[in-house]
Amino acid sequence: MQGAGFARCFSDDQLYARKHNPWVNFSDVPATDNQPFTNFPADFTNLPTVSFVVPNLENDMHDGSVSTGDSWLKDHLDSYIQWAQTHNSLFILTWDEDDNTTTNHIATIFAGDHVKAGQYGEAINHYNILSTIEDIYGLAYLHNTSQGMAITDVWQ
Repeated sequence: MQGAGFARCFSDDQLYARKHNPWVNFSDVPATDNQPFTNFPADFTNLPTVSFVVPNLENDMHDGSVSTGDSWLKDHLDSYIQWAQTHNSLFILTWDEDDNTTTNHIATIFAGDHVKAGQYGEAINHYNILSTIEDIYGLAYLHNTSQGMAITDVWQ
């Protein structure tokens, strides 16, 4: 994303895709809340309560390699992941791409202070993740979120 409130469909280098930044389409989300990753704070106590980080198409493994995506994640978010594990914070990593087969699996990873380490086999989707976040904050479910049960078995 080229700057705060960026609303074009693609960046000049074609690595940013607006379709991966849906909140730019909501009139009740201020443009100032739509920040480029260059504004991600080094002091994690300055993060808002809920933040979304969406890498560009090269670093999210859409157009780039798995190795490129892994390196970007380690280089840019590992320090937050380590911090989250001792500061009552939660990091959720999920992918949104699949190969449209019944055998495809999309990983979702939780890391944080209250997360119980392990592998969990239940099928989840974006609704489950959103309803989990809504439950954490005691919020009413948005629209179709109620179709996905909150994830509860990962907590210590």
